[in-house]
Amino acid sequence: MILVTGISGALGSLIFDGLSARGDLEVVGGTRRGDGTGRRRIDFDDPATLVDGFAGADVLVFVSAGYAEDDVVLARHGAAADAAAAAGVRHVVYTSLASSGDLMSIALAHRWTEARLAAAPFDVTVLRNGLYAEVPAGLAAAGAVSAASTGVFAAALGTGKVSVVAREDLADVATRVAADIDNDLAAGRRSRHAGQAYELEGITAIGGDDIADMISSALDRPIEYRAVSLAQARQDLAGSGLEPYQLAHTISLFSNVGAGLLEATSTDLTTLLTSEPRPVREAVVEVVKAGGYQSQSIATK
Repeated sequence: MILVTGISGALGSLIFDGLSARGDLEVVGGTRRGDGTGRRRIDFDDPATLVDGFAGADVLVFVSAGYAEDDVVLARHGAAADAAAAAGVRHVVYTSLASSGDLMSIALAHRWTEARLAAAPFDVTVLRNGLYAEVPAGLAAAGAVSAASTGVFAAALGTGKVSVVAREDLADVATRVAADIDNDLAAGRRSRHAGQAYELEGITAIGGDDIADMISSALDRPIEYRAVSLAQARQDLAGSGLEPYQLAHTISLFSNVGAGLLEATSTDLTTLLTSEPRPVREAVVEVVKAGGYQSQSIATK
């Protein structure tokens, strides 16, 4: 049996749906609350739910339980590793962060978790996911508001680029790997994915000029990119409603992009996908358009 955690989230739901659609696998999902029937209650902030939640699972697809301060994430992930061992899980697939992000502030919890899982009594496969295409899409959507009136997209990205990947591609890889592992275990053999760490970097790198071009396409008017300082970005984000840890992670992202550290040079993505990676530039343009920033709307502002 395969158990997927966090199926109420975007990535977890895609993985769960992908595995369920195959029809030849026993797949169970986990959520914070559960529903008493097809979805088990697996609450990482309530470790007492985890051993029972993981019971009977041969393969655990452990979707990172981030969105919190590091100490909270480490407690959640440590409890999950302990519970998986206690429940007799045979193989854990963990969704981590690509190596290009090693110097980002979000990397700490992922690398700690990888080491914690490696010390456990089950086999492990690490899926080091690249940054989602939603990263530049979010910047573009937010920047389109002021760009519509000023003709300028301003961001603290310097001249660097960030490699991004469609979340659906990452879910497809996780689905394939988890299904392979389950089939290997059912056949009585250790999976070829055991002990592997796959780098799932995107094949498209996007920088400030690219985002400005995408906003331009969405608004149907010329948009210029203007780099601003990290200090300015921090000041601009101060009243955005972000949690303190989210603000810190965002500045870390900007800093790494500006330093030229988030552009990938290699990837396992194309090897593990059964088709070409999904295009991300078009997706960014569509996000901006969906926000109502089309040229027709701008004319009425």
